[in-house]
Amino acid sequence: MAIALRYAARSDVGLVRQENQDSGYAGPHLLVVADGMGGHAAGDVASSIAIGEMVSLDGESPGAENALNLLASALRAANRALREAMQQRPELQGMGTTVTALLRTGNKIAVAHIGDSRAYLLRDGTLTQITHDHSFVQSLIDEGRITEREAEGHPQRSLVTRVLTGQEEDEPDLAMREARVGDRYLVCSDGLSGFVARETIQEILVQAQSPGLTADRLVELAMRAGAPDNVTCLIGDIVDLNTDEAPPTAQEVVGAAAERRITTTRAVAATPAAKAAALSREALGTDAAEAERAESLRESDPRPGRWRWLKISSLVLLGLTAVAGGSYAAYSWSQQQYYVGEAKGYVAIYQGVSQNIGPLELSHVVDQSDIALSDLPDFYRSKLDSTVSTTHVEESRRLVTDLRVQAIKCQTIKAAGGTCGIPSP
Repeated sequence: MAIALRYAARSDVGLVRQENQDSGYAGPHLLVVADGMGGHAAGDVASSIAIGEMVSLDGESPGAENALNLLASALRAANRALREAMQQRPELQGMGTTVTALLRTGNKIAVAHIGDSRAYLLRDGTLTQITHDHSFVQSLIDEGRITEREAEGHPQRSLVTRVLTGQEEDEPDLAMREARVGDRYLVCSDGLSGFVARETIQEILVQAQSPGLTADRLVELAMRAGAPDNVTCLIGDIVDLNTDEAPPTAQEVVGAAAERRITTTRAVAATPAAKAAALSREALGTDAAEAERAESLRESDPRPGRWRWLKISSLVLLGLTAVAGGSYAAYSWSQQQYYVGEAKGYVAIYQGVSQNIGPLELSHVVDQSDIALSDLPDFYRSKLDSTVSTTHVEESRRLVTDLRVQAIKCQTIKAAGGTCGIPSP
């Protein structure tokens, strides 16, 4: 039986971010989502570079025996490109990106995954997550500390433990799956999976609308849910070429990779390999006008963290309460909160919220650790710079324990003459 992929790609900046750091690509053989990150570093550059290195795979369907090797090789190339970009432009240090990719080869689907973007399979009305999150919260689930239901509202659900950062130890998960006519695949960033319930996603997917309408509906639901993060989703349906109408052949590029390509005056490349090279050049900002625009955006856009909007909203509420005469109640509420941050160059647990209202300090150190920030990988240092909120002090202590493990790993790597990226959990 001759099968093919009918697909669609959609991406939205969300309701809080000023810039889309997600990138997505959908073509006849390839679906890829990359969610860039890195605080003030250019996550949009990172995700665009990753997509640029992956699109060359979307040519003639490779043999099943080669598909996983091709995916792994493309991701290594993307990782090298990230490293080279940071060497060329020091201001990009600390950037990284998730990558979740599906490569169709005959009646097989090769899957490559690193980070917390996800791939789902809807088969016979049942939705299954076919990737495993590389995240702090997923490690808590794996260890039996929390349930999947508790993880849905966990304040650290955006803290990843493995992404592409340009380091040699950044290795993806690889798997091969059988493709069946009627299968529907969803590849998405956590801007969708983190804010729209799995049951709701399944309800939309089973309605069997076209890939484009389905992707539009999922993005719309993420917007209704508040979507503080960028939202990107790709839909891929396995169809029978003998009974279904011919699927599309035009590639769809969305998110940061599309925006960076659109802003350049360079002609769109015709071949997959040329597209990859063009996307990588544009991601690196070799177009002078684009580089100047990107630098201006970086200077004017503080790029708030995924949960910064919640803190700002809370502070506004605190301020209004104080003005109304309820400052004591607001302060009492703040002292029921905890977060992990930096104190005098070391990891520390704070009680309160990491903001002040005028002269009133809303946090103080309750536990100073012996973990120096200089011993942590860049990614974790950037996370601590913006603080990591927790629901109670015991959870903060567990996080500090995990950070100690990462610090020890980093010291070991440095002692061997290496550099620290994001060690595997």
